Amino acid sequence: MLLSRKHRPAAPRGRLLKWAVPLTWAVLLLWVVITVLAVPAASRLPDVVEGRASAELPRGAQSTEVEELTPRFPGGELAPGIVVYARSSGITPADRAKAETDRRALAPIAARPIKPPQPSGDGKALMLNVPLPDDDTLTDKAEKLRDQSRAAAPEGLDVRLTGPAGSALDVGDAFESIDKPILIITILVVTAVLLLTYRSPILWLLPIVNAAIALQVANAVVYLLGEHAGLYVADGMSTILNALVFGISTDYALLLLARYREELRRRPDRHQAMAIALRHAAAPIVASAATVSLGLLCLLAADMGFNYALGPIGAIGVLAGLVVVMTLLPALLVIFGRWIFWPRIPRHGDAPPTRGAWYRVGHRIATHPRLVWIGGLAVLGALAAAALGINTGLDRAHFLTDTPSSTIGERLLAEHYPGGQGRPLQVITDKPDAPQVTAALRDAQGVARVENLRPSKDGRLARLEVVLEDPPDSAAAKQTVRDLRRTIPDATIGASTASEIDLADAQSHDRRVVIPLVLAVVFLILIALLRALIAPILVIATVVASYFAALGASWVLFRYAFDFPALDTQVALMGFLFMVALGVDYNLFLVARVREEVKRTDHRTGVLRGLGVTGGVISSAGLVLAATFGVLGVMPITMMVQIGVLVSLGVLLDTFFVRSIIVPALALDTGPRFWWPSRPTARRTDDGDPAGAGNATANTPQAH
Repeated sequence: MLLSRKHRPAAPRGRLLKWAVPLTWAVLLLWVVITVLAVPAASRLPDVVEGRASAELPRGAQSTEVEELTPRFPGGELAPGIVVYARSSGITPADRAKAETDRRALAPIAARPIKPPQPSGDGKALMLNVPLPDDDTLTDKAEKLRDQSRAAAPEGLDVRLTGPAGSALDVGDAFESIDKPILIITILVVTAVLLLTYRSPILWLLPIVNAAIALQVANAVVYLLGEHAGLYVADGMSTILNALVFGISTDYALLLLARYREELRRRPDRHQAMAIALRHAAAPIVASAATVSLGLLCLLAADMGFNYALGPIGAIGVLAGLVVVMTLLPALLVIFGRWIFWPRIPRHGDAPPTRGAWYRVGHRIATHPRLVWIGGLAVLGALAAAALGINTGLDRAHFLTDTPSSTIGERLLAEHYPGGQGRPLQVITDKPDAPQVTAALRDAQGVARVENLRPSKDGRLARLEVVLEDPPDSAAAKQTVRDLRRTIPDATIGASTASEIDLADAQSHDRRVVIPLVLAVVFLILIALLRALIAPILVIATVVASYFAALGASWVLFRYAFDFPALDTQVALMGFLFMVALGVDYNLFLVARVREEVKRTDHRTGVLRGLGVTGGVISSAGLVLAATFGVLGVMPITMMVQIGVLVSLGVLLDTFFVRSIIVPALALDTGPRFWWPSRPTARRTDDGDPAGAGNATANTPQAH
């Protein structure tokens, strides 16, 4: 009788070598060419970063409509740069001369004639309103404005740039000053974790090189799409992309390396070992990439500009990491040979590592699994309870971790002028309705002044500037805007406080829409990979529980260690997206390996072996990912600090508590029902080893 396909001998070694060797070098050569082409394009990514102050406005909002209509007016889109000259003892003639000199010097960069400096009612301040074009030149012109206003200022005169242009400049300076240092710190942190993991002076280089190449490819693709396809690239996007690509590429590399090392102990030929390692590692790694990239693409349903753009950009980064790790890394490993693992070189026939800590953890869990998972969920619930006291919505004064110059300038404006002087509302209405709308605005409570009635170029629209009595970030100002929108339906109100209201509403919409989409996508991918229903439900439930636990613990840190008064409105959604998509990854790697082991033995033994074999590598991967996002904690942007701390803390919690304790306990307590409606059964493996037989390496936990 002919042998069945599963029992047929493997292909002759010579035939494998005949094709494997040239293919390996061809892959390496291809990546050399791709890298050479990608680096110049990647270096131009800053050229497509959107510099307009209004770029992040949500789709469909009144503030966005105002920005879309603004080009129809003389002067086009504007982002005023407001210079405040303040002296506590009163403005002097020299101060007035300085302000007038600046007005004349700044005329070439202004979008329209600059009005004379406006004195305050108390005689202690002057205000120079410089209308700048709200385009990609904004930050450059704002910098010239700031330099000119500070130059040769009379002694004792406090000069501050504020308004939309001042805020945009402060944010741009913050990102520009930290982007390269953040990347360097990320590389150093990942290097340190890899050195601790492998204790090898050489091996750590390969994951770093692969991550660096993946980042160059991702940056190049993002640049090309931004330059030629209109992809929106916001300030800070490259920082998140750096953390995501380095973290996820290194994670995938660690998983492949661990499986390859297993096979090197079982196979005399490294090409065959790599082929089998790839076959076993491909399913969980590809499923992981699909989970994260599709989860990110759910952001295409978002209204917020930053959220909407992060979807495709993040997915590009994940796919770049996947392709590099699954093609270039195997080629490099095979070319370098076994010595790349020096000094702990895996030899064919070597005894597997001794049973390690994760094997012992698993057996302790197995004694009382129900008590373990109930106690674990109680701990998560206690941490999550702290999230009930979260305040959301940072004001501009806390957008950066220190106090920027534009915030100080805004405070000076509030001291000497009506509260909304620095950031007036922009109101657009049909031309025939302009007198009625103007009168209604002037009579409205909370409005200090209505001015600058201008018709559009076609004469069909009119634009007004409305200064509120209260500071733009205050609750009173927000209530005034809501009242104006309700009582004056013929007016379209945007900018300043109106934009902040629309941004907050858009974030609320995005959380309601994107979070269910992400959960649905992750759930379907888990069902497809595990061919089960109970396991995906339990895995997702634990990841969501760990998210709320991390959110509560992070809020305690933000409030009492960082002294942040509130959570930025973007943090809850970004944290959920990264934690659920990335947190599911580690559970996915564990449960996929458990399923593989269950097919060789029985359910209980498979759970314990799966935990033991994957424990070290997944812990290392979690440390790498937590470290890459934790680096965001040194940034001067509050939102980035909060995202970094939340995701880093959540990944650590998920890696060392949820994935290593709660999920195995649930799997042990539910028994074979964990795989319902399927039932994994023992079988021969597709590489010729009898299930449950001599696969000593696979059946014995590894230290790494």
